[in-house]
Amino acid sequence: MTKIDVTVDGVKYTDDVEPRTLLVHYLREQIGKVGTVVGCDTSNCGACTVDLDGQSVKSCTVLAVQADGSEVTTIEGLADEDGNLHPMQTAFHEQHALQCGFCTPGMIMACRDLLKNNPNPSEEEIRAGIEGNLCRCTGYQNIVRAVQAAAGNVTTGSGVSA
Repeated sequence: MTKIDVTVDGVKYTDDVEPRTLLVHYLREQIGKVGTVVGCDTSNCGACTVDLDGQSVKSCTVLAVQADGSEVTTIEGLADEDGNLHPMQTAFHEQHALQCGFCTPGMIMACRDLLKNNPNPSEEEIRAGIEGNLCRCTGYQNIVRAVQAAAGNVTTGSGVSA
């Protein structure tokens, strides 16, 4: 066992982990952050995407011991203390950018990172930016619209979208 110190969604954890434990399994099984989804265990789907020290990563490709001393933000850490959703979560809701919801946590985390790095992406840049996250239900159009909405490129809510 190896002792790690990691801050997840603003809370510091000190735990013993097996050196081979993946970050996604540590988050889900050891500290209960089940919003981070195990999709494929091969890094193909992106459902397990989290923010690690300010960078979007697929948590099935990171060992928990590699996160020692790091800050991790999961989908559960995006809403503020009053329960108000992050703008990307709101945009996904308002633009109907989900169906079954399985890919949604990782997709939101990846889209959030996309806007952090490119605050005004074109549709082509959005599609390229989310190509590492698979969605089997939506056809991606509403996901693209959600990113545009979060970036301020289209009207959200009941308004007409561009």
